[in-house]
Amino acid sequence: MNRSRRARIPNIDEVRARFEQWRQTRRGKSPIPEELWSAAIEVARRDGVNRTAAALHLDGGKLKRRMMAAKSVGRKAVPPMFVELMASGTSRSEYTIELEGRKGNLRIHCQGATAADLAELSRALWVVGS
Repeated sequence: MNRSRRARIPNIDEVRARFEQWRQTRRGKSPIPEELWSAAIEVARRDGVNRTAAALHLDGGKLKRRMMAAKSVGRKAVPPMFVELMASGTSRSEYTIELEGRKGNLRIHCQGATAADLAELSRALWVVGS
């Protein structure tokens, strides 16, 4: 990707100057504006959380939490593109399906299910999850 297409990440001195200006002109205990947090997050991704927090006089833990939240908002979860079903030599067997997700885990234990039953169940779970 060339430079003209890539978003320019401000350097730490530019962001520090913006924070200083905001601190001098803010009224009372107003919260840090989102555009300043966004700039701090961009710098922290490049230069590191601790260095950025120290330079901008920010709480490192809060900066890290905001950085992690921004990462999860910016990316859409990608569903699995491949599920492998392996059949054993017997016609009827036991299967355990384990699914991990943001809201918890799901475990399904099937006894006496055929590979076709398992394939049908996986298709149903795939449709529900997408």
